[in-house]
Amino acid sequence: MGFGMLMGEDRRNRAGFSCVGSLGAMSAFHIRAEQSHDISAIHDVTEAAFTGIEHSDGTEQDLVDKLRAAKALSLSLVAEADGEVIGHIAASEVLIGGGAQGWFGIGPVSVRPDKQQQGVGIALMGSALDQLRAEGAGGVVLLGDPGYYRRFGFEVVPGLVYPDAPAEFFMAVCLNAPAFPQGVVEYHSAFGG
Repeated sequence: MGFGMLMGEDRRNRAGFSCVGSLGAMSAFHIRAEQSHDISAIHDVTEAAFTGIEHSDGTEQDLVDKLRAAKALSLSLVAEADGEVIGHIAASEVLIGGGAQGWFGIGPVSVRPDKQQQGVGIALMGSALDQLRAEGAGGVVLLGDPGYYRRFGFEVVPGLVYPDAPAEFFMAVCLNAPAFPQGVVEYHSAFGG
């Protein structure tokens, strides 16, 4: 998995999130589950969101396709405005060495470059966390910018390890679990290339 896996999202520093947002006076967006006719647009949005991102390996759009083909997308939401997909978030189950059940990895999170810094990434993340919490998930891990993801409760957890990335960028948040698990986190094999 590329270090930039979650770096293609909306980076504006705002608090809160909503399933319905505004892209200015004339345009609004909403969050919904992926549908089959969205697949090509999700691929394109993800590719555009990660183009030129410093730590991206350029395969984030292929990762989403591989997870979908393996039926490993536990959650796939899109942000839609004026009938167009403008953002996407994916989650897939992870294994944690200590045997923790019900934990998920979020990523990639993608927002079309011309729609970034307008609350789309915040709404996608908020919706994903709300849905995973409602479905009983223990918690979520991700790789990304701590300055951005702290607003959602993510933190670096000593003893929860993803060896393929710098520790300061690997974070977790408990949803229904009483405490953070300990051990090495293993993502779906699609993340391996």
